[in-house]
Amino acid sequence: MIFFQYFVNGLILGGLYACIAAGFSLVWGVLNIINILHGSFIVFGAFIAILSYNYLGIHPFLSVISAGLILGALGYVTQLGVINRVVTQSVLVTLILTFGLELMMNNAMLIAFTADYRKVILERSLGVLEAGGVFIPMDRAAATVIAFLLILGLWLLMRMTSIGRAIVAVRFDREAAQLMGVDVARTYAITFALGGALAGAAGALISVSFPISPLSGPLFLSKAFVICILGGVGSVPGAALGGLIFGMVESFGAVFFGSEYALTLAFIVLIILLLIRPHGLLGVKGY
Repeated sequence: MIFFQYFVNGLILGGLYACIAAGFSLVWGVLNIINILHGSFIVFGAFIAILSYNYLGIHPFLSVISAGLILGALGYVTQLGVINRVVTQSVLVTLILTFGLELMMNNAMLIAFTADYRKVILERSLGVLEAGGVFIPMDRAAATVIAFLLILGLWLLMRMTSIGRAIVAVRFDREAAQLMGVDVARTYAITFALGGALAGAAGALISVSFPISPLSGPLFLSKAFVICILGGVGSVPGAALGGLIFGMVESFGAVFFGSEYALTLAFIVLIILLLIRPHGLLGVKGY
C-alpha cells in the first residue's frame, strides 16, 4: 500500500512540475532562448497569490488568473522591449541577458519581500481524502488538476488557433513564416507572454503546497530545465510527461535515498536519457 502512496505523491508533484516547465519549454523551443528569468517569474506569481490571499482574501486558485495576466504582461513587455533586440543573436547572448534580468528581478523581490519563506495557509482547507489506505491532500490534488487544465489549454491554443499556428510556424522556420506574412516580433512576444503567464500561474498553485522565497527561483529553474529536456524542447505534451517522470523520481527517490538527493537523481535520469534519446521523449529529432 505504501507504494501507491508514493505513486499518488509523485502524480501530484508531477502535475505541478509540468506546469512549471511548460512555459519554459515553449519559450526555449520557439525563441531558442534559455530563459533564466523563468524561476523568478514563478516566485513572483507565488507572492502575488500569497499577498492576494493575506490582504484581499482572494483564494490562490483564483489568483492563478491574476498572476498569469500580470506575468504574461510582464513577459510581453520584456520580450518586445528588451530581449527582441538580441533575439537573433547566439544563445549565449540571450542567456547572459536573461541572467542579468533575473538578477535584477530577484534582488527587487528580496528587497520587497525579504528572503523569508512563506506559503498560503488556507482558513478552509479541502482536507485530506483517504482511499484504501492512501492519503490524498485535496488542496494539492486540486492544484494539480488545475495545472493539467492549464497545460491542456496551452496545447489546444497551439493546435486550434491562428496565433498557435503562427507560433508553430515560427518555431520550425522563422524566415519562411516571415515571408508568409507572420509578424515574427509580435509572435515572439506573445510566446514569451504565454511562458510568463504559465510561470505565474504555476507559482500561484505552488503557494498552496510549498513554502517559497525569492531564493527559490534557481531551484524551480533547474527543475524546469530537467523536465524540458526529458520531455523534449518545445513540446507541450513532452513537458507534461517530463513533469510526471520528474515527480515520480522525486517521490520514490526521496524515500530510498533521501529528499536531498532528489534533484541529483533527476539529473542522473536526464543523463541516461540523453545517451539513449538526445532529443527527449516527445521532442522532434534534429530540431
